[in-house]
Amino acid sequence: MPFETVIADFPEMKINTAAPNVPYTFWHLLEHLRITQWDILDYMRNPNYTYMRWPDDYWPPRDAVADMAMWNRSVQQFRDDLEAIRDIVRDPNIDLHAQIPHGETGHTYLREVLLVADHNAYHIGEMGILRQIMNAWPESRSEGE
Repeated sequence: MPFETVIADFPEMKINTAAPNVPYTFWHLLEHLRITQWDILDYMRNPNYTYMRWPDDYWPPRDAVADMAMWNRSVQQFRDDLEAIRDIVRDPNIDLHAQIPHGETGHTYLREVLLVADHNAYHIGEMGILRQIMNAWPESRSEGE
């Protein structure tokens, strides 16, 4: 499921709602996607990269709530950072199989791009399923989309 599909027409009243037996809200999940993607992008670009603490730095605080402006900023930053990763992939001066000059042994650009793709696919799919569970899809959405 594409990111744009999973966030389309997202009901404002649900952004701070958690599904049963899930310790985070939709906004927490969106922020986790954004933060993690940004961290990997920063790792690829920044020779002075500093490792973040897992899991604390990759999720907002459990009691954090967002308004629609915060949701929209998270969405836009996710889009912008994803485009920056696409720019790395399209850059003819970057050998995707090369080790990142300031990275750890074996950490190539391709490895990091695939890590982003895998992580995003997992959590975007999760968000789509959670929207179904929480009845957070618009009624106009046809069955099977």
